[in-house]
Amino acid sequence: MTHKLTFAALALAAATAAQAEPTTYQIDPSHTFVTFEVVHYGTSTVRGRFDKKEGTVQFDRAAKTGKVELTIDIASISTGVEAFNGQLVGERWFKATEFPSATFTGDKFGFTGDKVSEVAGTLTFMGKSNPVVLEASNFNCYLNPMVKREVCGGDFSVTIQRSQYGMTQGLPNIPDTVRLVVQVEAVKQ
Repeated sequence: MTHKLTFAALALAAATAAQAEPTTYQIDPSHTFVTFEVVHYGTSTVRGRFDKKEGTVQFDRAAKTGKVELTIDIASISTGVEAFNGQLVGERWFKATEFPSATFTGDKFGFTGDKVSEVAGTLTFMGKSNPVVLEASNFNCYLNPMVKREVCGGDFSVTIQRSQYGMTQGLPNIPDTVRLVVQVEAVKQ
């Protein structure tokens, strides 16, 4: 009888573990960067980043599911040239007064083995929403020795057509294709 009770207890514990709830992680703004790259008149690549961003990640490694909510402050754009930043947030380009933020909400996680390989969701920018798939070039979780909590993150990228979001300034001299790169780390709550 003792063996049957022990087996039943182990089976119950295994079933409970299999139904684990997603873990919530807070995006660490000091280790998360959203950058863009666009070719400038067929010569060099213009790069910029958004310095203010916030969000959360819910992640269930066992169920291979998750959800990402990331908000980007458009006025926090930084190209390294203050005058250029001012042009970009103005009415000809990003229209930051009218559209102060961009958001990404992803709820379809793809996996290769136990590693996240992509996150599909919706990018909302300049008042327009379109589906996108962020491809992961690496992903990992580790115990951070500084904060003594689990941190998960990786590098993700997607190429979008800016005209789909209503940004047509400079076409065709400045291409429609823009590469977005998201470096993200999030701390377990």
